[in-house]
Amino acid sequence: MCELPPQMDVEVGMSDTAPLTRNEGDVDEMGSSASAALAYARKLNLQRPVAAISAFGALLLLFGGSFRPIFLVFAICGYGAVFSLYLSHWVLSKDSGTVEMKEVAMPIRQGAEGFLKIQYTAIARIAVAIAGLIFLSYTLRPSNTLSSGVETLGNITLGLVSSVAFLIGALCSAAAGYVSMWVSARSNIRVASAARRSYGEALLVCFRGGAFSAVLDITLCVGGVTSLYVILYVLFGSLLRPTEVPLLMVGYGFGASFVALFMQLGGGIYTKAADVGADLVGKIEAGIPEDDPRNPAVIADLVGDMVGDCVGSSADVFESVAAEIIGAMILGGTLAREAQLPYPVAFVFFPVVVHAFDIVVSSAGILMVKAPSDVEASRADHNPMATLQTGYNVSLALALVGFGFTTRWLLYTPECPTAWINFFLCGVVGMLTAYVFVKSTQYYTDYAYPPVRSIAKASTTGHGTNIITGVAVGMKSTVVPTLMVCVAVISAYHLGASSGIGGQGNRHAGLFGTAVATMGMLSSAVFVLAMNNYGPIADNAGGIAEMSRQPDYVRDATDKLDAAGNVTKAITKGYSIGSAALACFVLFGAFMDEFSEFAGREFKTVDIATVEVLVGGLLGETAGEVVNEVRHQFEIYPGIMEYKEKPDYRTCVALVTKAALKQMRFPGLLAVLMPIAVGVVFRAIGEYQGKPLLGAEVLAGYLMFGTVTGIMMALFLDNVGGAWDNAKNLETSGARAVMPTKPLSLATRWVIRSRTQLSMHYDVASMYRDCRREEDPATRFAAKRRDYRSSGRWARLPFVN
Repeated sequence: MCELPPQMDVEVGMSDTAPLTRNEGDVDEMGSSASAALAYARKLNLQRPVAAISAFGALLLLFGGSFRPIFLVFAICGYGAVFSLYLSHWVLSKDSGTVEMKEVAMPIRQGAEGFLKIQYTAIARIAVAIAGLIFLSYTLRPSNTLSSGVETLGNITLGLVSSVAFLIGALCSAAAGYVSMWVSARSNIRVASAARRSYGEALLVCFRGGAFSAVLDITLCVGGVTSLYVILYVLFGSLLRPTEVPLLMVGYGFGASFVALFMQLGGGIYTKAADVGADLVGKIEAGIPEDDPRNPAVIADLVGDMVGDCVGSSADVFESVAAEIIGAMILGGTLAREAQLPYPVAFVFFPVVVHAFDIVVSSAGILMVKAPSDVEASRADHNPMATLQTGYNVSLALALVGFGFTTRWLLYTPECPTAWINFFLCGVVGMLTAYVFVKSTQYYTDYAYPPVRSIAKASTTGHGTNIITGVAVGMKSTVVPTLMVCVAVISAYHLGASSGIGGQGNRHAGLFGTAVATMGMLSSAVFVLAMNNYGPIADNAGGIAEMSRQPDYVRDATDKLDAAGNVTKAITKGYSIGSAALACFVLFGAFMDEFSEFAGREFKTVDIATVEVLVGGLLGETAGEVVNEVRHQFEIYPGIMEYKEKPDYRTCVALVTKAALKQMRFPGLLAVLMPIAVGVVFRAIGEYQGKPLLGAEVLAGYLMFGTVTGIMMALFLDNVGGAWDNAKNLETSGARAVMPTKPLSLATRWVIRSRTQLSMHYDVASMYRDCRREEDPATRFAAKRRDYRSSGRWARLPFVN
């Protein structure tokens, strides 16, 4: 077993002097028996407070009057906290593996925590500056002469409320991401350890490890939005109607989106740079397996799975749900006021209750995921996706029942007694959209289906046909989801508009119908996020098994889990894309309503002929830096390949951390500041031209065009990436242990040969450049070349002799 080097330095959250083995004080976190779970229970001590909150919410539900839905939400959030705590205790009570496994898992955990510490510090600084900018923009804008609505609070109060809501949303989103990483970084080693005993147990530990953070993520989101509404109502309820309070909560959604943006950027740059850098040199040039301990970049690669897939996706789903809830609350409040309904608060509370029920129905689906029997697990073609699909189907079926109950309870009105049926059908449309997205993504990314197999088959005739087939598969994979989104938006809008609330064809009723469809699509978000978090945990478990040199049957089990994880990660990304596509229509409507409320002008249409289209490109070099670092270590430490010397994992992790934090700033600030700049500039132009709505119209068009383009590109990249990854897994499955001696496909040989030639040209060019400065460059160059040919590096390069 290749020993690991000293831990990473303070710069990335690690100590140079930290021991590889665990000390007695660490038993609480890495214990391998049920005593660890009990220690956590005593340490957190959340059972009684959460149970008290749930009981209090249940009592208020019985006697809460018009605010009864709010108390129901608090009770469900208490249940969600208890259930997530149960899952964490169940996972952490499992065996934490051998000493060798712990030596691998500890740097991964410390690297992920160190990266998040640095990234959160950077995000916090930018968030404080953005909050100040929000406050300044409110205080400096012209005062409105309206004497009703939120404008009665004044610019300073509105600016302060929006800034604080922004910071609260950012804090909750960051907390959700950190919790996701925290449990995932402790679940990976337990999955690898469980794989030594049973493939079925490893599957269950892996999924429940991801489910813990998923439940807590949506619990924080729903609880945060509800708590903010209650606080704002208590503070300003005497000045505002209940349907106007959501207009003050927009900052919360912006804060959640802000953190999600930077977590996706930073984590994505980190994970792909480390992944590409590790594979190019390790697998292509050096001919060593994936996750081999001799590769200096392998720890950075495994850390990237944590910060990129777990944290980024958790923050992404958090902001999707938060933005959808707030947008639907605004639209529901506007519709209820226009229609003069006797119980308008119900339309405001409806989105929160729907997503609270998601916690309940998804928890039932999570418990329905059972470990496969020994007979099923022993089959070589057993696919973990079949087990996960069972739980998802249960969640979706229960969500349908809960959705029908909620629409009848909160959206029934005596004036339009059948309106709730229309909105229920809108929710059904959203659920069907979610199901189509899940099945479509699975079809195009799972190696059990023809698209991935066609990519693997194309690889036998060259890397060019591999790329062409993969791109074709990715492009075809966008057709069904795009058509489904179009059908869903049109269907939901007309179902809502024909509900009769506010009159036939009411625009706000149609927009609210689209919002309800988005709620239906996100009604099983907890389970989908659990499947996503399962992916990086399985990937890390495979890396730990490989680096600790476990028997082949252990890695075979983790490889099965990893292949399914590639599918679940693609499903979650596609799910987020689809929900964003539906939600963008809702958010446009909320944007128009809020503009009309604050500006005192009717804003109903957008003239796209006035739109200025911005196209931006960003190229990164982080992967190239990792490649150079890995090559450098193979040169100066030739004993790495024979397990005689230790790779320096620390340098690669530090390199990728710095580069990710540096490169995420420009695209992040571009996405945040460009909409502000577009609105401000064209507002000034509009005032000069006598068109007061020009700024709002151009901004709406800018966001609309960017959203449409982003949806298509995101679907393509998401599906083609998952398809290529599983095509690789399909070709190498069953031959991992003999990979260095197994005859490679023609495409793989061509790639290795081209990479080898480039590497040799690079080395020879470097030697020639160094020798030019010497007195006898030709003689010196010939001597260096002879030494190079006789060195271990030349011998390690494939296809040289």
